[in-house]
Amino acid sequence: MKNHATPHIDKLVIIGVGLIGGSFALALRQAGVVQHITGIGRNLENMQRALEQGVIDEIADNYAAALIDADLLFLAMPVGQTELIMAQIAPHLEPDTIITDAGSTKQDVIISALKHLPPQNIINFVPGHPIAGTEQSGVTAAQANLYKGKHVVLTPLEQTNPATLEIVCQLWQACGAKISTMHADEHDQILAITSHLPHVLAFTMMRYLHHSTNNPDSLLRFAGSGFRDFTRIAGSSPEMWRDICLANREELLKQMEAYNTELKAVQTLLEQKDQEGLEQVFQQARAIRQTWHN
Repeated sequence: MKNHATPHIDKLVIIGVGLIGGSFALALRQAGVVQHITGIGRNLENMQRALEQGVIDEIADNYAAALIDADLLFLAMPVGQTELIMAQIAPHLEPDTIITDAGSTKQDVIISALKHLPPQNIINFVPGHPIAGTEQSGVTAAQANLYKGKHVVLTPLEQTNPATLEIVCQLWQACGAKISTMHADEHDQILAITSHLPHVLAFTMMRYLHHSTNNPDSLLRFAGSGFRDFTRIAGSSPEMWRDICLANREELLKQMEAYNTELKAVQTLLEQKDQEGLEQVFQQARAIRQTWHN
């Protein structure tokens, strides 16, 4: 790897070339900081598309071949596959390969890394999470500007080499992202509230709508833009969200319990026909929403 103000990556390897992995590849290409991109993934049709669209330069069919001379390894597969893939890549990693990931949960990823990666690789591991995406999935949804102005959270380990952390920061900045660092447990708590719980609510709302009528199409015909906005994320990948919910299970259950308490309080106000109390809840929520700036 050459030393530049922004590091130049001679060889980038991406495991999981979908929306997140593909957008990372396109963003680094656009920034002119990557020479060659090798992709590896289980969906051959998707990988072929990635090759045809110029997202990657070659498809590797095994980790041993893919990881030869890799400067940077980007793990962008569903979090449920993390442990298996950590175990599979461990024997083939070179000591100076930088490893980072895009998982929506961090404590489980770190546990898998500590379990499977040798100490020489752990120091070059920077867990990360780009808070960006759409309800679309697969490489056809990838876009070079996906990370522009978006937050990327890095949760380095105590063992993480500061120079490695700096390189990963610079690469995300080359993608146009804003970087934050925090502890993995803090990340998982924040994301349980701001992302994982809302996805559960959106999925559950669509399921509730389906169960509440014999003719869901008729109901949806009268749904306004608020309902459309609220449930948009229910169009996301079920496999991905199954994995995220299970990976952050304890924290998510805590937040679901707390949310249920809030919902119950509103239910009580309704039962009591408490106009003032109900308006106060809505006023407070509105004020919080109006002061929110990205």
